[in-house]
Amino acid sequence: MAHPYMPNIIYEDNHLLCVAKRPGEIVQGDKTGDIPMSETLKLWLKEKYQKPGNVFLGVIHRLDRPVGGLVVFAKTSKALTRMNDLFRHGEVQKKYWAIVTAAPPQPAGTVEDYLIRNEQQNKSYVTRDPMREGAKLARLSYRLLASGERYHLVEVELHTGRHHQIRCQLAHLGCPIRGDLKYGAPRSNPDGSISLLSRSIAFTHPVSKLPVSLIAPLPSDRLWQELAAQAEA
Repeated sequence: MAHPYMPNIIYEDNHLLCVAKRPGEIVQGDKTGDIPMSETLKLWLKEKYQKPGNVFLGVIHRLDRPVGGLVVFAKTSKALTRMNDLFRHGEVQKKYWAIVTAAPPQPAGTVEDYLIRNEQQNKSYVTRDPMREGAKLARLSYRLLASGERYHLVEVELHTGRHHQIRCQLAHLGCPIRGDLKYGAPRSNPDGSISLLSRSIAFTHPVSKLPVSLIAPLPSDRLWQELAAQAEA
């Protein structure tokens, strides 16, 4: 019997697997005990390739549960080690698209803040004191791509990878992400998602050394489609 889980595969070779994650899915196991993508994908690979033993699938990076878009997994331990190194040295270019409830103060810019993570609340805060215990530098660049009547589409490029970094820093800029109640959006999205998409990822393949550049499909929701059409016009 075919496994009911059908991932949206964006890229696959012998070493890497890139999937478009749906909002609500978790990449790696957490305290909820819900089955993570890493496990469902192992089952899917086992069935697809009729593998007799355990399937290796390494988690290279994560996305927050309510976020959709590209997630890359490693199918070999060699690829996992090398991809971890690429991420560690800032050699992976990741861009996100976010629909925000207010336009940012400038059409483009780079933002640096120091963030403190509150484990109990599962939330990050901007602190004015860089010497405060646990404070970590968070840096991102953004540019405004399109504006509608009530919402705006922003592209974000991460230069650091902090907990809830985009959500926290955009909210601190005065433009919380649509649907992100935790960081100040006025209302939730009907499906429980937040309007943040891991839109593109580019890197040098850890084994073949060829350039890899991947783009996530847009959510089908009308607002995403309208703002993206304006951005691409």
